[in-house]
Amino acid sequence: QLQLVQSGGGSVQAGGSLRLSCAVSGSTRGACMAWFRQVPGKEREKVAWIDWIDRENDAGTTDSVKGRFTISFDSAANTLYLQMNSLKPEDTAMYFCAADRSCSVPRRWDWGQGTQVTVSS
Repeated sequence: QLQLVQSGGGSVQAGGSLRLSCAVSGSTRGACMAWFRQVPGKEREKVAWIDWIDRENDAGTTDSVKGRFTISFDSAANTLYLQMNSLKPEDTAMYFCAADRSCSVPRRWDWGQGTQVTVSS
């Protein structure tokens, strides 16, 4: 099981940027990692992912954030990032990082504690 500790987030005006961080304890070799977000009353939505953490070309983002959000992993720091640019009010949500060290099918995620992102118009 991986331990994930998030930092970053906060409040920003529309058009601004934020970066979320997720420090991972444990081996991430071959892991799958992702960022999710959730608003009250809705299901948790996966917004960005890296499958097989040592192959960044397997990264992707959902259509609603494409071109604005970038997921990356710093192997030296064992930290996952989500760079969020051109933020919109509809990006307001609780954001969670997640990791599956075995990249299982279906995924068996370990979760970060969550961090709130609020975008004002």
